[in-house]
Formats: sequence, C-alpha cells, structure tokens
Amino acid sequence: MRIVVDVMGGDCGSQVVIEGVKAALHSYDSIAELYLVGDETQIQPAMARVGLRDGRIKIVHTTEVLTMEDKPVDVLRRKKDCSMARAMELMKQGLGDAMISRGNTGGLMAAATVKLRPLENVERPAIATIIPTPRKYILLLDAGANAECKPQHLAQFAIMGSVYSREILGNPNPRVGILSNGKEEMKGNDLTREALELCRHLDLNFLGYVEGHDLFDDHVDVVVTDGFVGNIVLKTCESMGKAIHVMLETELTRNLLRKIGAVFAYGGLRSIKQRMNPDNYGGAPLLGLNGTVIKAHGSARSLAITNAIRVGAESVQHGIHDVITKEISKAKERLATSKNAVQTAAA
Repeated sequence: MRIVVDVMGGDCGSQVVIEGVKAALHSYDSIAELYLVGDETQIQPAMARVGLRDGRIKIVHTTEVLTMEDKPVDVLRRKKDCSMARAMELMKQGLGDAMISRGNTGGLMAAATVKLRPLENVERPAIATIIPTPRKYILLLDAGANAECKPQHLAQFAIMGSVYSREILGNPNPRVGILSNGKEEMKGNDLTREALELCRHLDLNFLGYVEGHDLFDDHVDVVVTDGFVGNIVLKTCESMGKAIHVMLETELTRNLLRKIGAVFAYGGLRSIKQRMNPDNYGGAPLLGLNGTVIKAHGSARSLAITNAIRVGAESVQHGIHDVITKEISKAKERLATSKNAVQTAAA
C-alpha cells in the first residue's frame, strides 16, 4: 500500500506529522511506500529530530503552502506547487492509494473533486466525521463540503454513510436518519422533505427524521444533512467538549474536598477525555471520490496523523469505493423504478 502525506499546513508544524508517520510505519507493515510532500528544508530536520529512518519514505519537495486563509481555488490556480496540490497529483497519477492532509478543507475538496473526480453516478462527494457518544459514536455527513445541496445529494450521502458505517465502523445494519427540527413529516424544509421521500425508496435501515437530541442517545448511527448545517453541528460539538473539559477542571479544583474526590475519579475522567479526543479517530474521509482522501483536523497532532493513516489504509483494504459505486448504482435503479411506478399510477 502507498500512502501520500501532505506535511505542510495545519497549526502544529511539520514535526508532529513526521512523528505520526513514524508510528504508522512501525505499526503497519502493509505500507510499501510513503510520500512526504512539502518543504524538504523542514522535512529533513524534522526527520532527524524524530529519528525517522525508513527506506519506504520518499520526499517530494514543494515550494508553496496552501494556508487556511487562502481561497479553495488557489490550490488549482495560484499555488500549483503547494504541498496539497502536489500530493493530490501523486494520487491522480496512481502513485498513492490514500492521501492524508491537515490543510485547508475547501482546498482539499476542490483539488480532490477536480483531480480525482467523483465516483460513477456520485453527484457530490461528502465529508464524513465520527462523533463520539456515550455508548459508541455516530457518523455525520456532510460535515462541510457542500453548503447547498439538492435532495438527491442527501440521498447519496445516506448511502455512502451507511456503507462506511458498515464496512469500517462495524455496524452490521446502520440506522440512518436525516437531521431535522422534529420527527413529524411536516417538519424540516423543502430539502429534507424531498430527501425523506427519496430515502424511503432506498435499501437502507432508514429511520426518517432524527432530532438533535437523538445524536447522543443511541438512536441513530448515520446522520445525514447538508454541509452548512453539518459543519455547524460538528463545530458546536467540538466547542461543547472543550467547554465541559474546562468546567470540570474548574469545579474539581475549587476546594480540597473536590480535589480529593477528583483523585478517586481520575480513571473515569481520563477515559472520558480519551473518548472525546478527536485524535483517536484520525480524520474525516472524503467519501464519493475515485481515491481515498482523509482530512485530519487542522490542529491534529502525531496521534491523529497515525490514526488518519490507519483510517486511510482500512478504507483501501475494504474497497470502500467499489462498494459505494455498486450501492449508488443500485439506488439509481430503485429510484428510477419507483418514479416510473408513480407516473404509471398517476396516468
């Protein structure tokens, strides 16, 4: 297996990426080659500091970086020698099986869509994000790739999310729901109501509408929404997690008695912190593309990079693209058949 890693971008510098790569190479013998794409004058010293010496590594030097402030189209037009663009070009040339990047999300989606192209019959790729819950976790998509969607896009997100949840997250029959402001059919908007009707004709374990409080109550496995709402949900959850951490830290250190209690509760508190740490989940796959692309968080550290490489490798090993292509094709046929049946009945 060949992995391509965009070393530049992100908030924590290049060394954390090299540390994560070192751990991944140690853990996964299936990696035959690993490309480090970025400024060689930063990569080489970081490798020396970390003590990374591995014959599977190849460095691809680039002269530019796509920053978080750059426009997404800059990766295709103004900064063609940035690490993200060059890494995506390696994927396009067939030199990589999976790509990892912490960089500009919009730029990554733009480069992937143009250079790799969507899978057959897939209209819009989507970002799928794992969110931990008290019992396990849910898969949320789209988490920010498509601010404006059509009903058929949400239906395809439901299919892709169900496939990923089944094949990678191990849910044998994932429960799929469309996020809305109530479970009643009259709730939602034109987008969700039309998507609701489409999803009812698909071969899914479809629940219909789900509400915000269902996300953390073990009622659903795959939550479908447009990228505008999905990104708000994701960032709200991230912010809430940080707020809870600060509140616990403040309250448990307020006086001596609470500090003593915190010592006894340390194991449980540590477990909660680990479950809520996004680094343990690696990154978010961009589903629906002719290639495996994993978006790591901009503030991702070494553990996140290691797990992002793991997620990419698992997606390749499970042949996610082939399964999604097959399921989308079947769905297209089912929807066409249903539409024809309705038209015949109306006539």
